Amino acid sequence: MGEGDKKEKKEEVYLEVTIEDLTSELREACARAGWSTLTPVQAKAIPYLLAGRDVMVQSRTGSGKTGAYLLPIMEKIDWQKKVTQALVLVPTRELALQVSQEAQRLAQGTQLNTAVVYGGVGYGAQLDAFRRGAQLVVGTPGRILDHLLKNNLSLDNLQILIFDEADRMLSMGFYPDMVKISKYLPAHAILSSMFSATFPPQVIRLAEQFLRAPQLLSLSGSQVHIAEIEHAYYVVPGMRKDRSLVRIIEIENPASAIIFCNTKDTVHYLSVVLKRFGYDADELSSDLAQSMREKVMARVRRGALRFLVATDVAARGIDIPDLSHVIQYEPPEDPEAYIHRAGRTGRMGSGGVAISVVAEMEKFKLQSIARYYNINMQERPLPDDEELERVVAQRITALLEARLRARDNLQIERMRRFAQLAKSLSQTEDQLALITMLLDDYYQQSLHAPPEQPAAEEAPAAAAKQKATNRRPRPRNQKNRKE
Repeated sequence: MGEGDKKEKKEEVYLEVTIEDLTSELREACARAGWSTLTPVQAKAIPYLLAGRDVMVQSRTGSGKTGAYLLPIMEKIDWQKKVTQALVLVPTRELALQVSQEAQRLAQGTQLNTAVVYGGVGYGAQLDAFRRGAQLVVGTPGRILDHLLKNNLSLDNLQILIFDEADRMLSMGFYPDMVKISKYLPAHAILSSMFSATFPPQVIRLAEQFLRAPQLLSLSGSQVHIAEIEHAYYVVPGMRKDRSLVRIIEIENPASAIIFCNTKDTVHYLSVVLKRFGYDADELSSDLAQSMREKVMARVRRGALRFLVATDVAARGIDIPDLSHVIQYEPPEDPEAYIHRAGRTGRMGSGGVAISVVAEMEKFKLQSIARYYNINMQERPLPDDEELERVVAQRITALLEARLRARDNLQIERMRRFAQLAKSLSQTEDQLALITMLLDDYYQQSLHAPPEQPAAEEAPAAAAKQKATNRRPRPRNQKNRKE
């Protein structure tokens, strides 16, 4: 095939579809779900997936993305074969349940079997679903990997792999598990696609490792705007702004960020607060001694500092590679400074997030800046205690399960000495505080380093290797099977 043919194939564009364009089986599925029309993301993505093309879809929660991949899955898998043919990886148990419920509604009365798999619960129901021959498996990477390591689940017959909310999976710290899962993928070519609200550099690198020449799709145009900066703000209580910032950081879980303040005193105060909460943070202001300033700058240049708290003046000229977030703890005095601050992320064609933390009265100033510069700025709700506890619980469960998987047989035997004690400690409120303290200590240790991300230098090599051989290595402990 000549270069011209390759280019033409890469740029091939499929027309959007309507419900009327779907097969009778898929139309019946839509009717079962109560859909009279397709959403924009479904209309754009479905023809690519049906044609066997890998796609990267920029799509937010509530846009109908679940149906955009479930309908093609229903069309492509062989319902007569009781083996896993489609795998959907998601970041949370809530999304896993939501996707599985949507699949059951679409496939009601058919022979499609679905298994929903996530951590923090027993294995019994999940094993039963595998034994029944689930063709579609929906789950979080950590628990999926658990089942693969124990040979409860085989991906030898996999045809379709979907990454749903890929950006959140990276922020939850699932990247190492995703790499390990890739070693269980079959030798034959599979259809792999990714859905994500944003495409920061880390998500692009993840796509390069798992997808083959994907088509970029967005609801706002024919291509994803990778260089686009996402602008958002949180309205917070003025007297608890520091605690609100901690909540926001817990939810957003940035890989790295500059946190801008308007005064040196606020920089110092906020830096101390973040350190006390366990974050890898440091400050930069004109009050710092030169030796301390150089020490902080050295960490910045190495990419070894996760959160830099600074004033506009102190941060002038600083460039942090792959800065995922800019957080404005206070709106700038000069509206033009907002653009300079936000522009620290989204460098060199990558994406980024600019977040502003404002009290009720400061909101109007921020909205005025947004109108002046024609910025689409979205308000996000401040997470309440229940949401924060849920996110932290899911994250620490993933961390602990990964740590348990890394233990050898001797370490597992050794830790059994404490099984009875762990049970007894959970029986009373006073003793439960001991377990709570241990979990908090372990979680705080994890805050000193950002979630592991796809490395810039590894992704192109991995992609080239996959394209050249279209094979993935098998884990050593997996049984050799005849092809």
